[in-house]
Amino acid sequence: MSKLIVSGVNVRQVLSMLLLLCCSWNPMVSGVAAQSLSMLRADGPTILDANNRPVVLRGINVGGWLLQESYILETDSLNSQWRIQQAMLRTMPEAAVEDFYRQYRANYITKADIDFIAKQGFNCVRLPFHYDLFLTAQQRRARTKALQNPKNVEGYVQALSTWYDQNQLFTDPKALDGFRIIDDVLNWCAANKLYVILDLHAAPGGQGADRNISDCLVPLDLWKRRDAKGRLIYQDLTVRLWEKLSARYKADARVAMYDLINEPNGMTTANGLTGNNSELNVLYSRLIDAVRKQGDQHLLMLEGNGYGNEYTNLSPDKLQSKDKRNLVYNAHRYWCPNDSQTGDPNPLQINLIHNLVAFRDQWKVPVWVGETGENSNEWFSAAVQELNARNIGWCHWTLKRVAGPTSLLRVPAYGSILTAEGRTALLRNSLFSNCTINKDVIAALTQPTVAQPFTTHTLPGTIQAADYDLGRNGTAYFDEYAARTDFTKHTPHNQGRAYRNDGVDIEAITDAASNGFAVGHTTAGEWLNYTVTIPKAGTFAVQARLVNTTKEPTKLSLKLDSKEVVTTITAASSDTWQTVSGGTVTLPAGKHILQLYVEQPGAVISWLQFTVPGKAAQGGQ
Repeated sequence: MSKLIVSGVNVRQVLSMLLLLCCSWNPMVSGVAAQSLSMLRADGPTILDANNRPVVLRGINVGGWLLQESYILETDSLNSQWRIQQAMLRTMPEAAVEDFYRQYRANYITKADIDFIAKQGFNCVRLPFHYDLFLTAQQRRARTKALQNPKNVEGYVQALSTWYDQNQLFTDPKALDGFRIIDDVLNWCAANKLYVILDLHAAPGGQGADRNISDCLVPLDLWKRRDAKGRLIYQDLTVRLWEKLSARYKADARVAMYDLINEPNGMTTANGLTGNNSELNVLYSRLIDAVRKQGDQHLLMLEGNGYGNEYTNLSPDKLQSKDKRNLVYNAHRYWCPNDSQTGDPNPLQINLIHNLVAFRDQWKVPVWVGETGENSNEWFSAAVQELNARNIGWCHWTLKRVAGPTSLLRVPAYGSILTAEGRTALLRNSLFSNCTINKDVIAALTQPTVAQPFTTHTLPGTIQAADYDLGRNGTAYFDEYAARTDFTKHTPHNQGRAYRNDGVDIEAITDAASNGFAVGHTTAGEWLNYTVTIPKAGTFAVQARLVNTTKEPTKLSLKLDSKEVVTTITAASSDTWQTVSGGTVTLPAGKHILQLYVEQPGAVISWLQFTVPGKAAQGGQ
């Protein structure tokens, strides 16, 4: 944070910042979670509520709901929502496809999901939505014809142009799904004192070259497509849509801010654009003016080119709009370093924390991380700690994913969306009550500095190897590769891609004597901590369930409270699972940290078992 200068200082701003610094984030009372919602505004780099209290927005995106992204649904080969729909339309009538999407929107996010977000201590929800939800059924039918056949795209554009001229777009809030769903979310969130960020995630025409993000029929059409009158018609539609949204919500304090366009990308000279963001400047300035003309003073968030991060010609001094009030600048942080010393040589590229803080301090505007996630728990905790320390808000991507370890909720696999059985299963599995809570992800986001038990371990008993403590790398466990900080390198942090989201390599196994998961890819020097309770001191027989398919023997040791080795376990090479004895150990009563340490690599470890000699295992396999 920049130094405070006494001479000429804005006293109210300084007091606000000091108050914010003194209030560390309580995950159960996050920012405004215990306060009534009021309209937010910007005061220099700080967001304040109506009582001039600083507000740091920390929340969750509900991605994959009002715009399907292929990887969220495990339909990667289909690439985007319109291609999913295109594939479905080959075997289903259009009415059946529309009915499926009505059911999908009714099931995927409900009030139960919003209640859950609030209970974790977050104070806002970012709502990504598709512009087609603000079309009538007839208008959406014209878009469906265009996605079925590229030859129909021009006809769709001309239809939009006609509807635009006749003022037939976005005009009946009661009849349009988009307005109805926003109203529902606002009600659900207000009941939990959660702010909502309205995010135009798929803008008319498509704001980038990435189909999966913008669901564009033709890449970059927002910036390039002209109608028969020579107008950039998709930009006119975008302005019209925000005019209608603003007219409806301009006095609604439940809305924290408008995210005008999500993740512009591919705006390069190679793609026929200027390469200096001048197109973004023009449209953002139009949008700012259109919203302000409504008498709407909501916070307006701008997203730079390059997936929301690059602001050449978009800093406040460059914007064509004369009204610079209540602007917020965005960063989307994925697969990048979290230390505050690493910076980008381009000061207008602000996804790195060093640049983000410098941009905020230079231009005296609030900054906010609208998306962050898709990494390991270690990366999450490091990012959250650094951002929280600098009073920068953030929003985790995303609430739920199919078979997803990085989200708060894991939707069970459902098969194929192109079969009736698969669609039925998806509608059922995506309900909140049928999702699995990824408590390790939640702990990483809400308690990033705390190590705590993942589950209860009482000895005598069985400790599943994958049930090591929650916490950061080097505190709850140690793994040589625990977070991805280079977007060009795709090595997974969890080689097994199962169960949990740490650097620990957990894999699914079929051993009948196991709970279905094991820790593998072990390297010498790696370790796992388990908080154990021993009601009564005693001597215990130790066994481990493991397999060692390497040519060399593997060796594990057990330490108590990170001080002394209490026993070692060795196993020769074997192609099958084996239960190996670790001798006996004498352990004191009380709560302790038991550490499983890899002396020599090779073991894939399912569980450890502690029994009283001569007695059956308690809770064993």
